[in-house]
Amino acid sequence: MDNTIYQRIDGITQRILAGGEMTADEGRWLIRLDHDYLPWLMAGADRLRKTFRGDEVEICAISNVRSGNCSENCSFCGQSGHHKTAAPKYNYIPAEQLVEQAHRAREWGASDFGVVSKGWGVRGDKEREQLRDYFGELKKHSDIGRCASLGALDQESADMLKAMGMENYHHNLETAESFFHNVCTTHTYQENIDTIRHAVAAGLRVCAGGILGMGESLDQRIELAETLRNLNVESVPLNFLNPIDGTPMADQQPMQPLEILHMIAVFRYMLPRAEIRIAGGRHFLRDLQAMIFFAGASGVMIGDYLTTKGRQVSDDLKMLDDLKVRARGDTQQRRAAETPIVISATA
Repeated sequence: MDNTIYQRIDGITQRILAGGEMTADEGRWLIRLDHDYLPWLMAGADRLRKTFRGDEVEICAISNVRSGNCSENCSFCGQSGHHKTAAPKYNYIPAEQLVEQAHRAREWGASDFGVVSKGWGVRGDKEREQLRDYFGELKKHSDIGRCASLGALDQESADMLKAMGMENYHHNLETAESFFHNVCTTHTYQENIDTIRHAVAAGLRVCAGGILGMGESLDQRIELAETLRNLNVESVPLNFLNPIDGTPMADQQPMQPLEILHMIAVFRYMLPRAEIRIAGGRHFLRDLQAMIFFAGASGVMIGDYLTTKGRQVSDDLKMLDDLKVRARGDTQQRRAAETPIVISATA
């Protein structure tokens, strides 16, 4: 063990705590550290989390309101119409069902609830009317934060969604720009960037992150983090690839628990003030799931994902109770429901 490495980690930590930031070169150094130094790195990340995000964590949930036959060819996604998978296929769920899901998510302690629809943007009058119904009913019947993930936005669409009552917009970059051609070819990285900028211009809070473990390099993970930092993204969901049969990434090896914790800590150093929430692929941490907060995470997604099952909500709530962690915006009505609803972050 090299004491100079501990000293360098401490120096970076103190600089960030004093209001500075870590350079991309330092990020490339941190991400390559041996796992022997991971406890020290996590201790620093935990200090950054508590300093900039406080002791509470943010719980969120989202509903897969329309599934399957997506026009995009994202290599990781079970919903793509370009791949042959067992993903469910259905049209918009009733607004009453969506409100019921939102109520249950609120009872679990979730502060935000997202409407997720396959496809690439809001393209027709029928979609607009359906979304207006969704957000109107959610606003009328629940105090939960209203979020959506609907693909690309132009400025007109972003302004329209804001006027409908949407408060947050989720749109992942997925990966670094230099690796994106391995992930999707039916839309461009610039469209992702433009969507985030349109959402910000409309006055929406932006949630944007990506999926790690798709074959990208360590440098490309830092590239993703740096892009998110340059865009001033407020909320960053980190997903870890869950290989789905029938997709081009079906044979990709899942990330190991210590690597996942290492990545969470490095993203906290790169994005010290952001909400870093852990979403799809969290189960690959196995018995180390509770360590995400000590590694710097400040939020978590609960329930099922778009086409795959998540952890039992009762287990997640018990984990938070054991850690003495309070959910931000908890109304004290949370209960450990035994039957998860369909809620999601990534395919």
